[in-house]
Amino acid sequence: MTHPLARMVALACRRPWTTIAAALLLTLAGLLFAGGHFAMTTDATALISPDVAWRVAERKMDAAFPQNGDTVLVVVDGATPELAERGAAGMAAKMAADARHFRRVTRPDGGDYFAREGLLFGSEADVAAATRQMIDAQPFLGPLASDPSLRGIAGALGTMLQGVARGDAALARIDRPMSALADALDTQAAAKPAFFSWQALFGGGGGALAAPRRRLVRATPVLDFGALMPGVPATDAVRADAAGLGLDAAHGVSVRITGSVPLSDEEFASLADHAWLVGGTMLLAMLVTLRLAVRSWQIVAAILATTIAGLIVTAAIGLAAIGQFNLISVAFIPLFVGLGVDFGIQIGVRFQAERLTHATPAEAMAAAASALGAPLLLAAGAVCLGFLAFLPTDYVGIAQLGVIAGLGMIVALVFSVTLLPALLMMVRAGRPRAELDNPKLARADAFLLKRRGLVLAVFGVAMVLGIASLALVRFDFNPLHLRNPHGEAMATLADLMRDPARDPDTIDILAPNLPAARALAARLTRLPHVGQAITAASLVPDDQAPKLAQIANAQALLDYTLNPFAPAPPPSDAETIAALLTTAQGLRTAAAGTDPASRDARRLATAFDRLADGPATGRAKATALLVAPLQTMLDQMRAALSAQPASVETLPADVKQDWIAPNGAAKIQLTAAGTDRSDAALARFVAAVLKVVPDATGPAVSTQGAAHTVAMAFVEAGVLALAAVSLLLLLVLRNAREVAFTLAPVVLSGFLTLGTCVLIGQPINFANIIAFPLLFGVGVAFHIYFVMAWRGGATNLLQSPLARAVFFSALATGSAFGSLWLSRHPGTASMGKILMISLGWTLVCALVFEPALLGPQRRAPKPRSS
Repeated sequence: MTHPLARMVALACRRPWTTIAAALLLTLAGLLFAGGHFAMTTDATALISPDVAWRVAERKMDAAFPQNGDTVLVVVDGATPELAERGAAGMAAKMAADARHFRRVTRPDGGDYFAREGLLFGSEADVAAATRQMIDAQPFLGPLASDPSLRGIAGALGTMLQGVARGDAALARIDRPMSALADALDTQAAAKPAFFSWQALFGGGGGALAAPRRRLVRATPVLDFGALMPGVPATDAVRADAAGLGLDAAHGVSVRITGSVPLSDEEFASLADHAWLVGGTMLLAMLVTLRLAVRSWQIVAAILATTIAGLIVTAAIGLAAIGQFNLISVAFIPLFVGLGVDFGIQIGVRFQAERLTHATPAEAMAAAASALGAPLLLAAGAVCLGFLAFLPTDYVGIAQLGVIAGLGMIVALVFSVTLLPALLMMVRAGRPRAELDNPKLARADAFLLKRRGLVLAVFGVAMVLGIASLALVRFDFNPLHLRNPHGEAMATLADLMRDPARDPDTIDILAPNLPAARALAARLTRLPHVGQAITAASLVPDDQAPKLAQIANAQALLDYTLNPFAPAPPPSDAETIAALLTTAQGLRTAAAGTDPASRDARRLATAFDRLADGPATGRAKATALLVAPLQTMLDQMRAALSAQPASVETLPADVKQDWIAPNGAAKIQLTAAGTDRSDAALARFVAAVLKVVPDATGPAVSTQGAAHTVAMAFVEAGVLALAAVSLLLLLVLRNAREVAFTLAPVVLSGFLTLGTCVLIGQPINFANIIAFPLLFGVGVAFHIYFVMAWRGGATNLLQSPLARAVFFSALATGSAFGSLWLSRHPGTASMGKILMISLGWTLVCALVFEPALLGPQRRAPKPRSS
């Protein structure tokens, strides 16, 4: 009885033009459908089932605090605290006014509330030290506040010099401001970047008054998940705002971008980076390998045309079945190409071999189809079941990949037995060329049979070592480790992670109300793995009364100093010159000795003279250098001295809404204890908290939850695929021993791949784990070919066209998709590496272990059906 696939091949050979036309129409229909319905989401949250426990907790938190989902975090670093503050304030104002790109903009470490209440978060000693520094600076602050200009700065120094001249104070008392001003003006005169900080000058560079030189702006961007990089317009707007404000290295400020949205966009950009190199290498490797396999460019063209047509139809079917592709399911492309090309090579190589003994191409194709029909159908069915095994898992991304790839195997098989034979009937394939009875391969065949026990023993030892190595396999499911560490978003995040106060691996807990949140936070901080627990109450300073009293005393002394009744009008250039010259003379008069203060006074006098005698542009530059940070410092002092009693009820709405939901639910945020931020430490932190609060969420829990979900999905799918394929093979082969002969080498190649990963230190991650479905599919197909040939009576397997086809199929798939190793994306590169390793071991198991395992033929060859 003729095999159904053989009849399909025969029909395609009899009516090639009709077959080609039908395939072309189907392909065009698929192309039109895919083009009109193409959709792809880059939303990583869509990759895992929303019904998983940790996803349910995540959704509850997102519902309570929707603004904390997709974020753009702007990191503003300044050469001085004033530059950082001015830069962050300017960026926040610009972004808040841009409703087209941002829904919400906040300053998590700044803004009016923290500017006013910031001192209260320090200890009483810190507040006392800060207010004392302000009071000590009062003689200098008064003239500066009433005349914040270059004239005012010179006048303030002149006033202090009068006290030195009267003997009321020593020159050394004003040495710090003289030295700092001289250094800054000399640096600017030398045409070098110069920056000045009044806050560092009055605060001594430390203590509670010292402000950070890094500030943050957090925004919720407007996104379009239909775009491949949905956050690019928002991040481009941030960069445009920074450029418009002059926030760059030349002005002492750097603005960098990170956050969940830029990280996601950057990951896709790194996938696209050098895609031409990866794609070109893949195509070249495929072409060369196909040419070596079938030895005819015409047959190569036919195989490629068939593969492309099948890929288009599969894409259309996938979109119809799933609706849209995701970051995982789009991997059906390499899976389809790899296995589709395998079918093409099997048919092409066998066709070339049969042409040696048949008069016409049609007869040769019929003979090839008769020999390959059953193995191809069984291989396609087994691979399809293997992919569909992911369907019941919670890893939605790869479950959808399994559906598309599984259906794609049916498409690949149908096109391989219809369109490909029809095309081969229409091309001039040239002189038939094939390798049969190769002497070297004959010796290899003989060796495998003669030394069968030794070969099997070697592979048995390899199996034991592979199983033993499983305990050493490293699973790294931290998504941050798959990103390009040199990208701006990832490099900025890595920089932030070095600061324990900004650790992104936090745990968030939703409590019914703030009292419950405070009680639970107190309980959780007693856990050894928990470092800090923050609630809305943490944003309210403790022991306010004594601190407010100290601030009130300082405010009473400094109120008229910082808020003069009649500030001086802006000076003219002539008035500025006169003040500079007068103060320069006073500095020289006071600098009578050789002590450091006298030397600094003379340096500053020279700088003032240089400014007075120079062009107006020099004085303008000095004004920008000194007066702008002066204004910022004075504003910060005024805000700090206006502190008021604070409570949770009086928290500003933009601060409060990040911690207390509209329904009263309160958030607790936990950070890990210590400085160890390894994956193992993160796992211990998460496990300790989940024992107390099972529905905790946050980045740390999501990372661990995703790792467990993905790992379990592959375990479940692996067991289900093995069972389903075993059952299929048993139904077809009706021989448990032959089923074992088919699957044992597949399992062995998997163990050998994992063992190799241990040896080279390659962890299994979210990206390269996708190589294992391909390993299973290709491996099952290869071994089915050999077992079916052997049970049909074939001998000298290594000398057969089948072995040649298997070799070049593995080479085509391995070399083509091994080119992913060239990708700039670390996850994709590791996938290419695993693919190369796994296909290498699959080939070894197929060409060495399988023939030895099958052993000598014990039955007469079965006659071919016609």
